[in-house]
Amino acid sequence: MIEIDNTLISEEILENDFVCNLDACKGACCVEGDAGAPVEDEEVEILERIYHKVAPYLSEQGRKAIEAQGTAVRGSDGEWETPLINGGECAYVVRDEKGIVLCGIEQAYREGKIDWKKPISCHLYPIRLKSYPSFIAVNYERWSICKDACILGRKLQVPIYKFVREALIRKFGEEWYEQLEAAEAMINV
Repeated sequence: MIEIDNTLISEEILENDFVCNLDACKGACCVEGDAGAPVEDEEVEILERIYHKVAPYLSEQGRKAIEAQGTAVRGSDGEWETPLINGGECAYVVRDEKGIVLCGIEQAYREGKIDWKKPISCHLYPIRLKSYPSFIAVNYERWSICKDACILGRKLQVPIYKFVREALIRKFGEEWYEQLEAAEAMINV
């Protein structure tokens, strides 16, 4: 483990390679599973505030799910998460012409309708954060549906922490990320 400020980082994010391969997986991480994506407390208000600008990007089923459940819901663990459509895919998913699942929130962001990209948990994936009273654990979440991302990451030689660089900086800051790079350099001396 690597310690930076109030975070404990698994060395797995330095040692394992990963690059999303949407052509292979079709965005399965937004469809599979039994819960929505984690949403931080401060993101609940953001989702509520931007929903009217995101709604036009969503499917009718997604809008109905959000209108019925809310822009974020409490999961079985009591934490906030994105709502699901009939217990399946995330209510914020959209599909492109090839059937690849994308994020309606991110679509609105890319078109300049909102200034927030998407929940940090989605932006960080395959990294998952777990908050404890005195630190935040930064871990690699292995999931079989991402095997093609691991293969592509190895082929391109992109470690997880570099793949999610923008998201890590968004969450922890540029200085934190520079410390992570320095730690990685020390490990590989």
